[in-house]
Amino acid sequence: MNLLDGLNPETLAARGFAWEHLLQWKPLPGGGIWVAVPSVTDYFRDPAGEKAKDNGPYLWREVTGDFVARAHVRPTFAGRYDAGGILVRQDDERWAKLCFESTNFGTTAAISVVTRGLSDDANGVDLAVPDLWLQVCRVGDSFGMHYALDGSTWRKVRRFHLPLPRTVRVGLLAQSPGDAGTTVEFLWFSVESRTVADTRTGV
Repeated sequence: MNLLDGLNPETLAARGFAWEHLLQWKPLPGGGIWVAVPSVTDYFRDPAGEKAKDNGPYLWREVTGDFVARAHVRPTFAGRYDAGGILVRQDDERWAKLCFESTNFGTTAAISVVTRGLSDDANGVDLAVPDLWLQVCRVGDSFGMHYALDGSTWRKVRRFHLPLPRTVRVGLLAQSPGDAGTTVEFLWFSVESRTVADTRTGV
């Protein structure tokens, strides 16, 4: 079920959603939402310890136990590192994100970051497409991240261990670390409370 269908300011709280660092958003005709992203926004805690940002628009709801979260994202790539994606979050220092992002190599790719105090930073395969499906699945403290071009054929981005409480925030993030700002369209978001057989494959 697309949790974004019919989502508007009046239905937001009733569906268990909340915004952080919001500039502007609106429903899209036919489902989904459009989000305006301020400049100099990011979720990243530099592994060199030089800087930390946790200030991008984030639409989240609480999820308890194992889950499968999926999003269909269409960012406008106005600048380097502009992105839209899924963020699983305990607090500022323990979280993981999977994004469709503009890279510093002039490409767009599935990018993953896992943060344990400081962040790592891993580029996935380059993808010359306007939109992308993303998936994050949890089984205990084991997580799998995947992407799909068609919303059904999932390819692994990474698999990792991250001890988190049973209840965490799961939602959609948007970022624009440069000076321009951007917009992101989120066409689909779903969260299923179920346990996948294998976090490698995501099914």
